[in-house]
Amino acid sequence: MATIDETKAAEGSGDTPKYKVIGTRPIRHDGADKVTGRALYGADIKVKGMIYGAILRSPHAHANIKSIDTSKAKALPGVRAVITSADLPEPGDKIAELGEGSVVLNHLSSNNLARTKVLYKGHSIAAVAADNIHIAQEAANLIEVEYEVLPPVLNVLKAMSDEAPVLNPDVRTEEVATGEKGDEPTNIAKRFLFEKGDIEKGFAEAKYVVEREFNTSTVHQGYIEPHVATALWNNDGQITVWTSTQGTFSVRQQVAELLDVPLARVKVVPAEIGGGFGGKISVYLAPVAATLSRIAGAPVQVVMDRTDVLQATGPTPGSHIKIKMGVDADGHITAADAWMAYEAGAYPGSPIGAGAMCVFSCYDVPNGRVEGYDVCVNKPRTNAYRAPGATNAAFATETVVEELCEKLGMAPVDFRLLNASKEGTRRVDGVTYPRIGLVETLEAIKESDHFKSPLEAQHRGRGIASGFWFNAGLKSAVTATVNSDGSVSLLEGSTDIGGSRTAIAMQFAETLGIAAEDIKPAVVDTDSVGYTDVTGGSRVTYATGWAAYEAGKDLQRQIVARAADLWEVDSDQVSYEDGYVLGPDKKVSFKEIAVELSAVGEPLVGRGVSNHNEPGGAFGTHVVDVEVDPDTGKVDILRYTAAQDCGTAIHPAYVEGQIQGGAVQGIGWGLNEEYWYDEDGSMRNANFLDYRIPTCYDLPMIDTIIVEVPNPGHPFGVRGVGEVPIVPPPAALAAAIYDAVGVRMDELPMSPPRVLHELLKKQKES
Repeated sequence: MATIDETKAAEGSGDTPKYKVIGTRPIRHDGADKVTGRALYGADIKVKGMIYGAILRSPHAHANIKSIDTSKAKALPGVRAVITSADLPEPGDKIAELGEGSVVLNHLSSNNLARTKVLYKGHSIAAVAADNIHIAQEAANLIEVEYEVLPPVLNVLKAMSDEAPVLNPDVRTEEVATGEKGDEPTNIAKRFLFEKGDIEKGFAEAKYVVEREFNTSTVHQGYIEPHVATALWNNDGQITVWTSTQGTFSVRQQVAELLDVPLARVKVVPAEIGGGFGGKISVYLAPVAATLSRIAGAPVQVVMDRTDVLQATGPTPGSHIKIKMGVDADGHITAADAWMAYEAGAYPGSPIGAGAMCVFSCYDVPNGRVEGYDVCVNKPRTNAYRAPGATNAAFATETVVEELCEKLGMAPVDFRLLNASKEGTRRVDGVTYPRIGLVETLEAIKESDHFKSPLEAQHRGRGIASGFWFNAGLKSAVTATVNSDGSVSLLEGSTDIGGSRTAIAMQFAETLGIAAEDIKPAVVDTDSVGYTDVTGGSRVTYATGWAAYEAGKDLQRQIVARAADLWEVDSDQVSYEDGYVLGPDKKVSFKEIAVELSAVGEPLVGRGVSNHNEPGGAFGTHVVDVEVDPDTGKVDILRYTAAQDCGTAIHPAYVEGQIQGGAVQGIGWGLNEEYWYDEDGSMRNANFLDYRIPTCYDLPMIDTIIVEVPNPGHPFGVRGVGEVPIVPPPAALAAAIYDAVGVRMDELPMSPPRVLHELLKKQKES
């Protein structure tokens, strides 16, 4: 079965180039292993002589560690190693870039095993390796820790007050614009400030001004596979780590830095990954498993359970946001002001920078100001989650936009079209957009059957919202070996989370004019391919796809030169076009020339690398219909449509899947998901029964509209897809709830108790 589509090549029109492979829907190369259960995930890894690890975690949200006694654990028969932070090197204040944010290594090490303080319930303190998991868990419970319990601070505004307990004595407020740092310990790690135009003049020119405050809760990525790491610290000093991760090279760097060993002594082998969404970039287990292995003299596997995942790995931050926007009588935005504080969790590193750049990204704001704060609280250190920081920001801005539209008497979609960012628009943070497709997504929604359909029943409402994400470039590498039968083995270093093997193979196949099924893509370890950055920021189809394109071009050049030698003609008489090698009176297919060349010369091996930074920002616009139960506050979704500019859809089914998955996660964030803490800082819903993610029973079909505005910064026009669809849903749902029952929601999630509270308040006021 070939995926080359001659019909598609003949039908292309407009800006969209004509492709043969791109735009088709081949079966994914890893599909059979995934659906038959033969794919190996992290916990499936078994290494000869492997033993098992367990971790002791803090019962307190905030406490000084006065002493740790491991003697009883070490004495238990079957125990092979017991470690604490004293067994990890002191990494100092060096900063590591992880691909979707940076981290101070001392904080990362303390997050792996607490040193002098625990900063959230579930913070790891000590680890045990034993002959089986039961002995390891029993031994972990025998470790005696003496604590000095401290008051926790869980609210971002309280954490910013002068009276709040300070979590990290080494944290000072950094003014990001100047790099200057304060003198006193504080929970406020960073302050961002972006300004454009004259904001006072802008508000003075406004006919209507709306100013509101919003709160959003901490939410988790909700990946199905828990964190797992297996490590062998061999007698020759080489460390091998098998793990499910979004970035093998990032894990290699983190392990080498945290264990103070040369980079070349660490090899990371990727397992298949059961979801990540930004949450599987930081290491939690690999350095611990490796240290246990060094002491025990055996490979060690450590697996988290669901409670550990929710309590002790990085969620996305809760936030407090103030938005003020003004418009003139014609509906043009005259000024916009944002004040944003994001929870960093135990250690600095929230996505406040991205949130501050996204907060007004969908609009042409002539006069703007954005102030943002990164604030430590007694929760697990936050990590990336699809479009990190953007969903919180969009919920606030889009809700204020809706209220402005009501004051103007203007349809929300027309207001957005009037003020939409487009090519040449300069954001408040100073970036000027290249060719983008926000207007096209708004027009696609406006012309959709969904938007044109009537919705008239009581307690039913419709809302729309737009969202943005930058996407990322960074570094990727691939190697392509032509086999003697004309197939190609394609080695890459990008973890395949959402079908990227096939999307990259398709771009390689398109370059050579061959079928996607003739490519055998494989995600390999850090010793087997060139450096590749993380699978994150919606960069892989763009960047690793570009590397695959370069590898295809490299092979074309080699094939032309080798064919010229074979045919005894000058190389300028030979060319490669559309899957064929053309020479004087000759036309030979790729497969035919591969067979010929493999018989007479050295192997054909192509290489491709990319390090481009023109990923082309992506926009999406969503429309949703809801029905609100006035007696319970429960919100049911009746219909949902998402339009998104993907540049060029390499594999449309994967694009649709990414849009649907992101929208569903945004719906969960909007309606139900939240970390629920008691006053002592204990998470009371650390399982999937009580932490409420959407299921198929909660949702209709998520309809998708693929908009293609090719990215001029990519050979095939690719833009990243996976981040944007999580951004608009909470705001679209808030607008639909208001349309249905007339209450403006300013807090996420918009769960039944919160919606009912607003309904009852409205009844009382009326």
